[in-house]
Amino acid sequence: MRAIKRGERGPAVTEIRQILVTLGLMQPAPDSAEADHFNDATERAVRAFQQSRGLSVDGEVGAETWRALDAARWTLGARTLYYSVSNPLRGDDVRQLQERLLEMGYDAGRTDGTYGARTAKALSAFQREMGLVPDGSCGPQTLHMLRRLGRKVTGGSPLKLREESLFRASGPSLVGRQIVVDPGHGGSDPGVVVPDGPLRWTEADLAYDLATRLEGRLAAAGMRVHLTRGPLPIEAPSDADRAQLANDLSADLLISLHIDGHHNPEADGVATYHYGTENGVTSTMGERLAGLVQREIVARTGLRNCHTHAKTWELLRYTRMPAVRVDVGYLTSPKDRAQLTDPMFRERVVEAIVAAVQRMYYPAEIDVKTGTIDVSQLRLALGELSK
Repeated sequence: MRAIKRGERGPAVTEIRQILVTLGLMQPAPDSAEADHFNDATERAVRAFQQSRGLSVDGEVGAETWRALDAARWTLGARTLYYSVSNPLRGDDVRQLQERLLEMGYDAGRTDGTYGARTAKALSAFQREMGLVPDGSCGPQTLHMLRRLGRKVTGGSPLKLREESLFRASGPSLVGRQIVVDPGHGGSDPGVVVPDGPLRWTEADLAYDLATRLEGRLAAAGMRVHLTRGPLPIEAPSDADRAQLANDLSADLLISLHIDGHHNPEADGVATYHYGTENGVTSTMGERLAGLVQREIVARTGLRNCHTHAKTWELLRYTRMPAVRVDVGYLTSPKDRAQLTDPMFRERVVEAIVAAVQRMYYPAEIDVKTGTIDVSQLRLALGELSK
């Protein structure tokens, strides 16, 4: 989908404005001449929407922002929800249903706003217990019953409790675990591109180099590692496709590698992102992994700490395992670029990520200080710990 941006006109702009008005982010057009105009007010409203939804804030309506706008128009009860294999329903109403089911103790999975098999199964279980027809569809009767009953799960977020329980039960060893390493961009999309004298550095190439180095280190620790793309200039998969690959593999973790860019060359540093929504719903273990990766990279490389952030990007929202995206420095920063183009520096970044993955599986009572794990002894150390 071509991005729709300031200055454009047409039916698509009219629909975008209507949704933004419904959400209370802008006022209706004063006259019909403005109703299809993507003006300054529309851009400000789009930016506010993107900020509230944890999307990249650029003021343009690309494919991911449009899907988020389309989802935002729905509230629970506005339509009947049902499971469709070929064309699953998506929307804020689905997310609200998932959150409600989790509060009541039913495993609807991640609150990703997609009405999949797991959501339908959870709703069927609720309907069966309530004496309703367990058809996995949310119509008026089911909705009435959902609103009547209080929450069953106490002591914290249901999703958090479930994720933490699964990790505690899995043990500390990395051997045999599956991890998906995602080098960002690729194919016809090089990402950030910076000429540097006779050289031309691209985000896609540096991310792939980091990914292959990380693949070797994690494989040496006993993990089964899968890359989402190769080095050849073929069309790169979409973020949704990358998430689907990780889900199909039943991966334990996903780490996506990117390098940032900005028009201001003074912008520098590392930031790590995990799934989270504007109303506080988050992937607890994804947030923990993001914090570990961020702290290890800062400690081992000296990059500026730009902290961790919750986002609803499709790669983070659609994955069913803890997933993070790491933006390792700014290629547009002369300071960061000098380090990123040094193979030894990239090795330190990889060591930091490996250490974070190791710490992810350590019980809290035996965790170690940031920056102190010797990753060369990773497999041996975990073998001793698991005895």
